[in-house]
Amino acid sequence: MKISKKIKLGFLLILFVLILAGICQADTCKATYGNGTLSVKLATGSPGELGLLKELAKVFNREHNTSMCWIKAGSGKSLELLKNKKVDIAMVHAPAAEKQAVKDGWAIKRVLIGSNEFYIVGPKSDPAGIAYAKSAADAYARIAKSQSNFLSRGDNSGTNKKELAIWKKACIDPEGDWYEGNWYIITKTFMMATLKKADQINGYFMTDSSTWVAGKKDIKNLKVLFKGDPVLINTYHGLCQPVGNGKSQEFASKFIDFLASKQGQKIIGEYGKGLYGEAMYNDAEYAKQYNH
Repeated sequence: MKISKKIKLGFLLILFVLILAGICQADTCKATYGNGTLSVKLATGSPGELGLLKELAKVFNREHNTSMCWIKAGSGKSLELLKNKKVDIAMVHAPAAEKQAVKDGWAIKRVLIGSNEFYIVGPKSDPAGIAYAKSAADAYARIAKSQSNFLSRGDNSGTNKKELAIWKKACIDPEGDWYEGNWYIITKTFMMATLKKADQINGYFMTDSSTWVAGKKDIKNLKVLFKGDPVLINTYHGLCQPVGNGKSQEFASKFIDFLASKQGQKIIGEYGKGLYGEAMYNDAEYAKQYNH
């Protein structure tokens, strides 16, 4: 059956609109905090999704008469937005990419602001036996050997970068020539959405501890099966535009200073206690022993 030119053109037009919408959405504020005269744009993932950024912005905006636009993006995308001068600040957990950004000169003030850690969660029956693993790489190897469902964000986020590094350490390519079946599932969604999907299909997933604390009350089929390997410690840094890049740069720089200040660190280190009975992040003093 031949496809008419009109149908082809219509399909191409729809595809173009979807791509354009995705590009525009990447630069759109997921939320705006405060109503100050000057807006600062910040890109991050889980700290925004879990409410930490809102608490930090509330205090900072009050003191500087600013407002803050949160653009929801994983670490890879957040750094890309910073590089392309679409945002003033990135709060990320991708150490190698962060260092390269500073080295290349399009980001400054890489400051350690805190940490959480990754948990490998999975079905309570643990068909891959990762509860007995000796390392994160061993846990991944067991999952691959059993071909149990494993969910990957597959989005170049800090989590995805860490996941791929662990597969590499285990000498496994989950999409290599030996790959059979469909146990390796790419979601292209953020942390909480992927965690909930893993719960729905009884799959393994590497979630950050903060998301687990916030979401575990709604998780019915999964439990934390592996944690504690130092490679799973997740350090966060703040970076901003170099001096002279936009009228918001001065306040972006001040926000980085605020994150590292005693006041900012208190908010980070205590966030979650009131909501969940336990802190969701460690402060920079704790995180520096794992900083790299």
